[in-house]
Amino acid sequence: MEWNTLATRLFGAGHGIRADGDFLHGTAVFDGQTIAVAGTTNHAPIGVALALAQARVVLDTVRLHPGRPLLLLIDTQGQQLRRRDELLGINRAMAHLGTAIDLARRRGHRVLGLVYDQALSGGFITSGLIADACYALPEAEIRVMRIPAMARVTKLPEAMLATLSQANPVFAPGVGNYVAMGGVRALWEGDLPAALRQALADTPTEDRRAQDGAERGGRRLAAAVAQRVLDAA
Repeated sequence: MEWNTLATRLFGAGHGIRADGDFLHGTAVFDGQTIAVAGTTNHAPIGVALALAQARVVLDTVRLHPGRPLLLLIDTQGQQLRRRDELLGINRAMAHLGTAIDLARRRGHRVLGLVYDQALSGGFITSGLIADACYALPEAEIRVMRIPAMARVTKLPEAMLATLSQANPVFAPGVGNYVAMGGVRALWEGDLPAALRQALADTPTEDRRAQDGAERGGRRLAAAVAQRVLDAA
């Protein structure tokens, strides 16, 4: 879905969100409450500039508007694979964005991620996956690594990984698999304002992704292993 269509369905035609190139930012009023919005469009690769621009929206919201909810609109092909960004320290810029989101959560801001188009790799990990919860539209595309790339990293045959992906969401791309694993809390279908309203009211502030993954059968061991580590600490 095109970002302006999404914003109009959520907030009406008078929303205050705008695009500066691939960077989305602004505010919108929802049920009488102002919501800060940051994000990306056009399948943007997240480089140093985009990461820092999004972090600035988050930090300005924390500084100037305590408690204001934040909505992260996600459409990215992942991190920018360019020498310039590597030399400028893209890893630190993306870590800064993730840290800013974590700070907002700790300061009492409700932070929601919404994958409305595409979410790949590090551009997704340092935004939607650090929010209180990440949601997605049914037509969204989510993956961290394609099976050929996974085969190169794990040294396992592509055919084996393709077979595993049929029964195990951990090895498979797709928004449904991320719901099963708990990475995506729920899909927003039909009445989008109602979905946002429910998310603002019901999203837990503690990280429930491992528990959700266990309950949904997509990540059967993560929650139990984490609890064993906590018990042994």
